[in-house]
Amino acid sequence: MAEHHTVCIVGVAGFIGSHLLEKIIRERLWHVIGVDMVDPTKIQQLIGAEKKWAARFEFHQMNITENASDLKEIIKRSHTVVNLAAICNPSEYIKQPVNTINSNFTDAQDCINFCVEFKKHLIHFSTCEVYGRTLSSYGLDDKDPKNYLLDEETTPMIMGPVSAQRWCYACAKQLVERLIYAHGTENNLKFTIVRPYNWIGPRMDYIPGVDGKDDGQPRVLASFMTALMKGEPLVLVNGGEVFRTFCFVTDAVDAVMRMIEHPDKACGHAFNVGNPDNNIKIAELAEMMINMYSKLTGKPKGTCVKISGEEYYGKGYEDSDLRIPSMKLIKQQLGWEPKTSLATAMEATMQVFIDKYASKLANLKRESTEDAPAAKLAKH
Repeated sequence: MAEHHTVCIVGVAGFIGSHLLEKIIRERLWHVIGVDMVDPTKIQQLIGAEKKWAARFEFHQMNITENASDLKEIIKRSHTVVNLAAICNPSEYIKQPVNTINSNFTDAQDCINFCVEFKKHLIHFSTCEVYGRTLSSYGLDDKDPKNYLLDEETTPMIMGPVSAQRWCYACAKQLVERLIYAHGTENNLKFTIVRPYNWIGPRMDYIPGVDGKDDGQPRVLASFMTALMKGEPLVLVNGGEVFRTFCFVTDAVDAVMRMIEHPDKACGHAFNVGNPDNNIKIAELAEMMINMYSKLTGKPKGTCVKISGEEYYGKGYEDSDLRIPSMKLIKQQLGWEPKTSLATAMEATMQVFIDKYASKLANLKRESTEDAPAAKLAKH
């Protein structure tokens, strides 16, 4: 691919965007135009006039829904557009379903339309949640792979009832996929769709009260890490009976790089990007993390508590039971396979959480303990 290739990353300051930017800047000679509405904390080490790659990276802090004309000019200057902008937190699906739908469907349309207009390659991030629940969860033979293995080209997408707001995210993502496919058919849009399966690694998620809102629930790994570092029980929603498949972000970003570099093999496809070898029940993940945290810190092993999904998230919560990706298509088209085991990925991720947050959480806990007697006296 030509050295003057320009990649626009919408959502560059987030978990995935920061890793993709870092890989491009450090390993390629391409130019990157990064767009995000949040402060560039996670990419700060890559920003600055003194950096050797400063001439190849520019950052625009803006809200794409309010600055469509600016986004249009940025996309016009790019060759490949990677759209990562989304709301992807289960607690938000229940609390803000309208915003979730708008963010994941309505707000994606300018990016799509500009790629159509200027004939750019769009790499749009969807989700493995578009598959919904597996056929095996409805009583079909759970030993037959076609009833649980999620294949991009053959698996039906089964959502829950409209009253279960949990599915508003998956439905919005599925509908935007269908819109992208429609533009491919009608308007020759060059597109690739990415369906991530629980990517983990450094810089993911937030810790409530430290660098994120204290009124929400982060996704499972950050939720468990927060509990471990606070010395609180890990919360198993509905007993932690569902399964998740985790993929290390370094492996996953390599797959995205192949999509950028080989549009002839990537265009017109939706790709599962996950690691089927890292499939684990959430209750077992909790046990694994408890043991690993104790080993890494020398602290006593933590405990778990079970809670209903409605109590934890609110009314309207449902969940997908199992997410195991078929890797046939991405291996066939891009020659990609994940390499990192769950234990290795989890230890690397947990160590970063510990290094970054453990002392901050300890200070917060100490401050709250010190404030408690004063608050008690104030009441009297």
